[in-house]
Amino acid sequence: SGNPCGFCTAKSAGLERIARFFAAQRQKMRPKKLYALALLIKVIHLDKGGVFFSNKATLRKMRKLSFCFMCIVALVCLRPLGAQEIMTAENFFDQVSRRYGEVRDYITRVTIVQEKETSTGTLYYKIPNLLRIDYSSPAEQVLVTDGVKLTIYLPQYRVVMVQNLRQRSAAALSDMASRQGLLILRRNYSIAYLEGPGRTALDASSPELVTKLKLTWRTSSEGFRELILSVNSQNMIRRIDAVTVGYQKIQFNFEDIKVNQNIPDARFKYEPPPSANVQENFLYEPE
Repeated sequence: SGNPCGFCTAKSAGLERIARFFAAQRQKMRPKKLYALALLIKVIHLDKGGVFFSNKATLRKMRKLSFCFMCIVALVCLRPLGAQEIMTAENFFDQVSRRYGEVRDYITRVTIVQEKETSTGTLYYKIPNLLRIDYSSPAEQVLVTDGVKLTIYLPQYRVVMVQNLRQRSAAALSDMASRQGLLILRRNYSIAYLEGPGRTALDASSPELVTKLKLTWRTSSEGFRELILSVNSQNMIRRIDAVTVGYQKIQFNFEDIKVNQNIPDARFKYEPPPSANVQENFLYEPE
C-alpha cells in the first residue's frame, strides 16, 4: 500500500512494454505460445495501476520471476526459428528435385573432367530426356542422346559412334541434372550432407558457396558407387563428382545455367557428315 517507489514504477513500465510487444506479436505466434505467455503475464499481475511490491522478499521473487520470464521467452520464441532453419539432407534433395520440376529446358556451359582429360562445351537439355553437347574442346565434337541412344561425332577421326544405353552407363551421368534423373537417384541412393546443411565453398579455389550432398549406392547394380552433388543458391546443380564401379572419377561442372529458354526440338536432331564412318554399339552390346 502507499505510493510505489521509483524502481517499482520503472519496473512496471518495463513490464507494460513487454506486454504491449507480445500483444503486437499475437497474430504471429502459435496458440500454445500465447497460452504460455498469458500465464506468465497473469502470474506477475500486470494491470493499469502498475506493479506494487510490499516488501524486499517480494521484490527478490519478482526479480527471479523476471529472469525466468526472459529465459522462457528465449526458448519459446527463438528456438523454433532455429529449428525451422534445419533441413534434413533428404528434404533438401527433394527441394532441389522440385526446383528441377519447374524446368522445361536449360542451357549451360559444361566442363567434363575424366582422369587427365578435360573437355568443354555448351549443354542443351529438354524434358523429358533430350540432351546435346556441342563441344568447343575438342572442337566440333558433338554428343546427342534421347536417354535411349547415344550418338557421338568425333571429327578428328571422322567417326560417328552410336550406342544403345544401359541404365548404369557412365554416358548417362549428364542426364542426372534433371527432374527425371533426380527421381531415379532418390530411389537408388542413400542421401546425406557431405559437410552439414550449411553452404561451403565449391572448392579451395572458388569463393562460390554451395550445399554438398553425398549419395551412396544402395546396391552394386548402380553405375556409380558415390555421387557428390554441389547445389547452388538457386537450387540448381553446380557440380557432380562421381565415382564409377571401377573407381574412376568423373566430374561435371555446370556454369551460367539458363532455364526455360524454349529450346526447339530440332536442336536435338543431329545429322553427321555423310563421309563419316558409323560404329554401332562401340562400348558394349545392347541389353
